[in-house]
Amino acid sequence: MQAMADTAKLDPCSGCCTVYYCIAAVTTLGALFFFRQYVKGPAYKGKEKLNGKTVIITGANTGIGKETAKDLARRGGRIILACRDIERANQARDEIIQETDNNNVVVYKLDLASFDSIREFCKKFNETEERLDILINNAGVMMCPRMLTQDGLEMQIGVNHFGHFLLTNLLLDKLKQSAPSRIVIVSSTMHITGKINFEDINSDKYYSSVSAYAQSKLANILHMRGLMKRLVGTGVTVNSLHPGAVDTELQRHLFFSYLPIARQLTYPIRSLFFKTPVQGAQTTLYAALDPSLETVSGKYFSHCRASPPSKRALDDETAEKLWQISEEITKGEK
Repeated sequence: MQAMADTAKLDPCSGCCTVYYCIAAVTTLGALFFFRQYVKGPAYKGKEKLNGKTVIITGANTGIGKETAKDLARRGGRIILACRDIERANQARDEIIQETDNNNVVVYKLDLASFDSIREFCKKFNETEERLDILINNAGVMMCPRMLTQDGLEMQIGVNHFGHFLLTNLLLDKLKQSAPSRIVIVSSTMHITGKINFEDINSDKYYSSVSAYAQSKLANILHMRGLMKRLVGTGVTVNSLHPGAVDTELQRHLFFSYLPIARQLTYPIRSLFFKTPVQGAQTTLYAALDPSLETVSGKYFSHCRASPPSKRALDDETAEKLWQISEEITKGEK
């Protein structure tokens, strides 16, 4: 028995296993660390000031939009929170003012699911505001059950594309008067799987929440391409971007958002694979502020650098066809 005990003490396999497990643990932790660094992406380091400039951010009461507004408010600009939910927008405004010491943050009512609301917003803005230096089309709806806007449009294409299309067109004169100025369109890497279904763009015949979302995000980039050509020589640039996979209320229609317990159980996974709202705002800030982009237009960005979009997103024929349809729809012509 004593001999067996001595043999066990001298068994080299035990020590080898310990070393192996230590190496495996360190390697795994290192891989997770570098993966997390990649997911969160770079932070925008620019120190540009916005004193005397005016910015509109749609959907600025929560998520990426609110964090974008906070950063821009710290830079001294006049920040317009263009939001549907006035109560929550006022809460966001108070929070931003408290954190940034910038009292020049105001709330305007804007419901992108209503053309009437969009027209009312633009009328008020154009009549009361002197300039518009940056327009950030940030608000969105993601993978919701099939719903309709007040104008009878499928909600995702209606809000994400048609609503912002009308908003942008009605603000173009103010942007041109304030040039050099910028339009920033928040799209998504999901555009890669998207296709503009001109035969059923409103998803009346068939609805898939994923396909409808992808279509709307592709429409964002095609809208940018159409705008880019129309803005040549005006001093107004337009660019689009993918903010990354961000853990925000935009995901409220995904399976893990329906029950509080589901969100708690999936938190470790989400914290690894998703950006925080602050991290998700960085590419928006880059597109809105970076001096090197002052004359750059028609580009798609991800992780604070230019990135090639899908081939469909570069199809100018599709972009022009979508533009014509968008003009007809937003003018009330069915």
